Amino acid sequence: MNIPSDNGAPVELEGKYVGMLVCWLLGNGCLFSWNSMLTIGDYYSNVFPDYHPTRVLTLSYQPFALGVLAILSYNEARINTRKRNLIGYTLFFLASLFVIVVDLASSGKGGIGPFIGVCIISGAFGAADACVQGGMVGDLSFMCPEFIQSFLAGGAASGALTSGLRLITKAGFENSQNGLRKGALMFFGISFIFELLCLLLYAYIFPKLPIVKFYRSKASSEGSKTVAADLAAGGIQALPTDRDEEDPKRLERLSNKQLLMQNIDYAADMFLIYLLTLSIFPGFLSEDTGKHKLGSWYALVLIAMYNVLDLVGRYVPVIDWLKLKSRKGLTIATLARFLLIPAFYFTAKYGDQGWMILLTSFLGLTNGYLTVCVLTVAPKGYKGPEQNALGNLLVLFLVGGIFTGVTSDWLWLIGKGW
Repeated sequence: MNIPSDNGAPVELEGKYVGMLVCWLLGNGCLFSWNSMLTIGDYYSNVFPDYHPTRVLTLSYQPFALGVLAILSYNEARINTRKRNLIGYTLFFLASLFVIVVDLASSGKGGIGPFIGVCIISGAFGAADACVQGGMVGDLSFMCPEFIQSFLAGGAASGALTSGLRLITKAGFENSQNGLRKGALMFFGISFIFELLCLLLYAYIFPKLPIVKFYRSKASSEGSKTVAADLAAGGIQALPTDRDEEDPKRLERLSNKQLLMQNIDYAADMFLIYLLTLSIFPGFLSEDTGKHKLGSWYALVLIAMYNVLDLVGRYVPVIDWLKLKSRKGLTIATLARFLLIPAFYFTAKYGDQGWMILLTSFLGLTNGYLTVCVLTVAPKGYKGPEQNALGNLLVLFLVGGIFTGVTSDWLWLIGKGW
């Protein structure tokens, strides 16, 4: 165990870089399965041409993500974080397996039955995301900023990786019989294996890192009850309580309502960032950008560019002077992004594919950049239990923005008929 210095940080951050790598992989696993489902949208559009799968699957995902996360965030202080995250990664693992099962059972022929099955699996991904994303962001909010930045970058990397794999599988199977289906099945086979890796990493590797044990011990000493199982997994059975009796006020914490009122601007930023992003990505990019020289590759290229620049945007704040820390500045930048709505509208109507690729890249870059800025700046100055709670609340507003954005995405269909 590291020895804390005067400012409360460990003198030697043993395991920091291993922890950053594990956080990156866990963030990747948080969205890998769902991004896999989005990225094979061309396959589902071919199998279920009458059901708007890109939009419907996203819409079936979000109510479960938002509903489960709202319940978990409300009860955050009493929930065993370790069990919550293990349940989430296990659900990702099993749901990825059932995507393959449903496709094999229906022989890839489509129909309403298999489509309902895929929608149910999409809802399971939403519930898993609610468990993992809120749980991990809350847990990492009281650790070093590099951990949460790595986790968020991993989430973006999942999009870039799935897009890259999709382009490779599409090229590899394009001229083979039933190539779309073969590529999709390979996709979820990879997803199934990767989610198992994440489950094992969180269960057996992450809790035993010295730096992780330090921060969780510190949070426990500040009154957090959510880290007990994680400490036990790391080999720490109990912490001394002498100081608790001497200074009971040390364990007092702000309520969720008080935290929200003090950070309402950050919460609004998270909501508006994802409201805008999901009102455009992926539905509008997949169905409403017209036909261009890239043909069937066009939507895939747009989604890939969004995912790659989203990943780049999440690494930009690593350079301290490029990180936006001003609360007012973050709000202004978030509101300014809404100028992208008319920009996308007129580009889809009058512009060529080059301008659309540029706009999509900027959408991804700003989405990743602002997400990391808000989630790393907001928890500063609070105690461990408060940082955990605030992380959960901000992710709740993030998912609320996604849900509202996915719903708003249907507005692009006005005037085009069903």
